[in-house]
Amino acid sequence: MASLMPDDFDEEFLTCAICMLNFRDPKILPCLHSFCRECLQEWATKQQPLECPTCREPVRLPDQGVDGLRTNFYVNNLLDFAAAKKGAEPDHEVTGEETLKAEEGMSNFHRKRHCDKHKKYELEFYCESCKALVCTACTVVDHRPGKDHNPVEIATVAQARKETLQGLLHSIDPRLKEMQDAVKEADRKISILIPAKEAATDQAKAYFRKLVDFLQKREEVILSQIDEQCRADGKALQAKKEAIEFELAGLTSAQTFCQQAVEHGSDVHVLEVGNQVQTRVETLLTKEVDLESDWREFQFVETTTITDFEKEAKDLGDVYTKVDVSKCKVSVKPAFQGCECITELTTQSKDGRLYVTTNMKDPSEKKVPIQLQMKSGGLWEISYTPKISGNHTLEVKVNSQQMPGSPFDVDVKGNPVLTIGQYGSGVEELDGPIGVAVDKNGNIAVVERGNKRVQIFNKDTGQPSRSFPVEGKNPHSIDVDSEGRFLVTSWGKNYGLRRYSKEGEILNTFKPDCMHGPHGVTVLKDGRMVVADGKQKSCLLLQPDGSLIREIGKGQLQNPAFVSVDESRDVLFVTDKRANKVFAFDLDGNLKFDFGRQGDNDGEFQEPKGVTIDPTGNIIVSNAGDGRVQVFAPDGTFKQKVGPVKGRHASGVALTPDGYIAVACYRGHCVELYRYM
Repeated sequence: MASLMPDDFDEEFLTCAICMLNFRDPKILPCLHSFCRECLQEWATKQQPLECPTCREPVRLPDQGVDGLRTNFYVNNLLDFAAAKKGAEPDHEVTGEETLKAEEGMSNFHRKRHCDKHKKYELEFYCESCKALVCTACTVVDHRPGKDHNPVEIATVAQARKETLQGLLHSIDPRLKEMQDAVKEADRKISILIPAKEAATDQAKAYFRKLVDFLQKREEVILSQIDEQCRADGKALQAKKEAIEFELAGLTSAQTFCQQAVEHGSDVHVLEVGNQVQTRVETLLTKEVDLESDWREFQFVETTTITDFEKEAKDLGDVYTKVDVSKCKVSVKPAFQGCECITELTTQSKDGRLYVTTNMKDPSEKKVPIQLQMKSGGLWEISYTPKISGNHTLEVKVNSQQMPGSPFDVDVKGNPVLTIGQYGSGVEELDGPIGVAVDKNGNIAVVERGNKRVQIFNKDTGQPSRSFPVEGKNPHSIDVDSEGRFLVTSWGKNYGLRRYSKEGEILNTFKPDCMHGPHGVTVLKDGRMVVADGKQKSCLLLQPDGSLIREIGKGQLQNPAFVSVDESRDVLFVTDKRANKVFAFDLDGNLKFDFGRQGDNDGEFQEPKGVTIDPTGNIIVSNAGDGRVQVFAPDGTFKQKVGPVKGRHASGVALTPDGYIAVACYRGHCVELYRYM
């Protein structure tokens, strides 16, 4: 803001917004608006909590009330200056007009400030330690220079403060311009509001006039059909009537002739015409005459009921926010078969209402179900789950306008996205991969029963980085601890749980007395381990040193296979291939719930094997019997399918950091990666 010189300010600047008079002892609120002290005191008694009369900013008064607010001495100086311009008044010094117009002239109207404690002394110093204005006497007694006080001449501190405020002024200018531009934009929008209303009104009227015209024309068609039906039916009925009347006349004539012969004819006459009459009557009586009319009364049928039409009529037009579709953006993200895929629509309208419609077709032109959800900030989420791979088309319209580039091509990738290994014992080959784990870098560790080794593969290329042999006749499951070490189980001869270093050196062998047939294994962040023991028909919760903490699921599990722990809830999930269920226990050993049964439908199992948990708590389970990989909500409710795997006999599963499910295919001698998240 430019400095206020004599010609720059007006009476409004010196007027209290409450009493509309010149300020009397003006006080400054925290929002920098000033009011007369008496006006503020009266205002505070009427309104609680106190708000600024101008901007409605809440005001918290100091303990002294209104008197504790700072006095606006700058306004007082301006009042003195204004009074001097009008002429000398009591207690005002007369200054020449030339001086008044000079920039330094204002300094002549700065009221002297006296110390509240030492009334006869002016405030000449500023104690930087106490952040208080003090007088000469204060610097001798209460604010003596030293380690606790640092009084500095006011002019020195004021100059530094002015420079700081000047910097603030520079930072205010861009914001002021931004707000001024916003006001101009608001004015522009206000100016087109009524024309926009009129245009929308005309469009709505035209639209509904067309609907009314259509209904009227439809009414005319129906009424015409009724008239035509009536005419056609009337003509047919009249013809039918005339045909029956013709036959009726013949029969009536024969009846009359016969009756006259009987009643009035002589014997000779009867004998002469008797045979003829008899033949005629018998002919008429045996003649087939259709006396029934096939006409049925017609009626008008409401093919669409009024109630149904009312429901549909609610969708006939609406008021939406106008938007420039050329400035909207559609982001088509990678899509994978069998996975929920997301495409994002970004619009200009952050708060307005838009009419967004979508339509997707697969390569065979079949419609793909779509869910449309409005997020925040003008973002819309288009989600769908393609059932087949190949090129899909996605049509997107905003307010019935086709988006530029629509329909969009969506290349749905097939699953699996990567297959690692083939049968054999060499590098990049696998023999009976049964367990799989992922380290913190996303590398995939696979334990092979046939080759009795662990191979580590790069998740992006599928290339092996290293391998090492493992002990035990039947290696089964693998996991990686927080230090990158490998835990591998084996059952049968030389069974046990073994810990290997990153390089594959054996570090520990765990074989507590309660362990007899270790299968699945998972390791917690704190180093504790859970082992599914097929012979014990239970799960063993072990300390990092391999000692038993507790046995879980004894008497409830029939043939536990693989295990995983949701550490956010301390819930252990166990697949039971004989029961065709997944059991959920807390780590104290209490059964929380179970889900699944034998079958081929969603949520059913055919020998469930591998299990893992995703970051949101969903449970991923592989089916050895039919190759399905199913995803369940944290409570065991079925959500979706992934796969089925192409390799045979899906066993261990693991989740990579970037959302791929790695599935060990025991009889397919490979590991398949499926896009999931």
